[in-house]
Amino acid sequence: MLKLSLNRVGDLFAKIAEAQALYLPVEKAGQVDYDKWTADAKVSMDHLNTAKSAKDLFFPQVERMVDFKMEGKNIEIKPHALSDEKFVLFGVRACDMKSMEVLDKVFLAEPVDSFYAARRMNGTVVTMACSEPEESCFCNVFGVDAAEPAGDVVTWKVDGELYWKALTEKGEALTEQIKALMEDGDEAKVEESKAAVREIMGKLPLANLNLAPFQPEKLNEMFNSPKWAKLSEACLGCGTCTFVCPTCQCYDIRDYDTGHGIQRFRCWDSCMYSDFTMMAHGTNRPDQMQRFRQRFMHKLIYFPSNNDGMYSCVGCGRCVSKCPISMNIAKVIKALGEDKDE
Repeated sequence: MLKLSLNRVGDLFAKIAEAQALYLPVEKAGQVDYDKWTADAKVSMDHLNTAKSAKDLFFPQVERMVDFKMEGKNIEIKPHALSDEKFVLFGVRACDMKSMEVLDKVFLAEPVDSFYAARRMNGTVVTMACSEPEESCFCNVFGVDAAEPAGDVVTWKVDGELYWKALTEKGEALTEQIKALMEDGDEAKVEESKAAVREIMGKLPLANLNLAPFQPEKLNEMFNSPKWAKLSEACLGCGTCTFVCPTCQCYDIRDYDTGHGIQRFRCWDSCMYSDFTMMAHGTNRPDQMQRFRQRFMHKLIYFPSNNDGMYSCVGCGRCVSKCPISMNIAKVIKALGEDKDE
């Protein structure tokens, strides 16, 4: 394990950026999101969660896929080039790292999504353990350890030092690039920090959410629960929860006529929208209750049923803090979980 004084992280960032692009949490206009590092960037290493998750670096909100032009009966098709940018994504929290495992299940399953796969192959992820979890956090409910994230490299901030540990071949390669800046670190200090964080996580308000009732064999029971009507009645269908969610993967395909040809884009979409999956005959979920139910049934029942028990929620707490009517997955878990006693 290596370490570096936090006063010298600027040197670390500059060294990484010599060889490849570096993306990390940057504050702009009072909001922290992942952005490309520059020497004058206002890097925010203390901010717990970025406004949008790290998935944007692998599954962009808008992505150009193909161009085509029609002249008479002739069609010229030009697939958009796959991203070949080598990059490092620094400062990813444990919950967002876990969300990449969820997205991998979707985009790397056959048929593999080549756009996503190219970015995953070219990206090196440096995670950062949490030191001050917030009340909206509940990643531990989904088996995520905020004190010891996965990733290619994992880092900890302890007593003014950044501790660094490579976990994969990509991580080892990055470590070779920057290790001249670092010195050997005391792993015992990191262990003390991890224990303290885990203690905090166990005391948070949402730490004891009960997922036991959400089992595949209870699909019909959960689907037909009368509680969905009450839970969804205030939902605005704004889609905020889906756009800040690190695991949501719904998208739409849109064509733009430039006047000289057609450009096809993939754009994030939301199952909470009334026109989601709209077809000539309409939509199969015509009211907000059904759309609301679909979102949470997918995360808690459908996805784990098809992916070896992996939930499509990582407890990052973004929906808890961002929903304008304060309705979120934690409240759904509490309400639906009570059905076990009825």
